[in-house]
Amino acid sequence: MSDDIDAKTRAADRAERAERMAREGQQAMAEHLAAVKAVDERTVRLRALRLAKEAEEAAAKAANPPAPKRSRKKATA
Repeated sequence: MSDDIDAKTRAADRAERAERMAREGQQAMAEHLAAVKAVDERTVRLRALRLAKEAEEAAAKAANPPAPKRSRKKATA
């Protein structure tokens, strides 16, 4: 009789542990997916900022072309 009680207790403990592991696994996966989403959002934002900065720099460079280089005259001998 004592063995039956111990077996039921062990089975209940295993079931409880399995449920807890499943909950913790779901929570860990949710946290992981949230972290991945946050990284993706930051990447998109930073890429947009970089592209805007590059476009601004290109427009500024196009608006102010560099002065033509002076050519040196050859010395006549």
